[in-house]
Amino acid sequence: MDRPEFDDIKNYAEFSKYYWYRDELIKICKSHGLKTPSGKVELNGVIKAYFDGDIILPEKKLGRKKKDVVTELTLDTGLLECGFTFGNRFREFFREQTGEENFKFTCDMAATVKKVREDEDDAFTLGDLLNVYYGKNIYALYDRSILQWNRFVKDFYADSATEVFNERLRAAAALWKIVRESDMEKVYTTDLLEKYKNQLAV
Repeated sequence: MDRPEFDDIKNYAEFSKYYWYRDELIKICKSHGLKTPSGKVELNGVIKAYFDGDIILPEKKLGRKKKDVVTELTLDTGLLECGFTFGNRFREFFREQTGEENFKFTCDMAATVKKVREDEDDAFTLGDLLNVYYGKNIYALYDRSILQWNRFVKDFYADSATEVFNERLRAAAALWKIVRESDMEKVYTTDLLEKYKNQLAV
């Protein structure tokens, strides 16, 4: 089944059957006068609300006064007030807090920091971010659906049946386009290849 135009879709359940790129979601939100957050999870949330009859409008941004950046870091330090980055200074802080020598920031921490900045949430602290690391607090989740394409290509290349294609990436992209614009599950299988092989350039 081909993917319909957005305005022809009747509800969020139908909308969710299809794969939408982030840029497409932004375009949909803008064309309907909706808020356009930067993340796919948040964009999908705005669109779900739209189908539920709840219109989330763009926020009017007020200019933030520039504050002095806090130099001493504690768990009560605000994420915004300390000018948080994913650099060595903050990695060292979280290494000390966790006791993990090879501390690494998680995808959910990155998504959280992004949302805190978008929301200009002055109340969110480094301690709150540590709770996100331990899974004790959920503020924003990394959108793992963006990994679907990467998984699809990886599985495509792992299948020896795809070695017949001179340009495997182009063939994978053509097959992904068919899957993306349909209500099929967004995963690669050999059966899928056999079904659409004639539509892919060898």
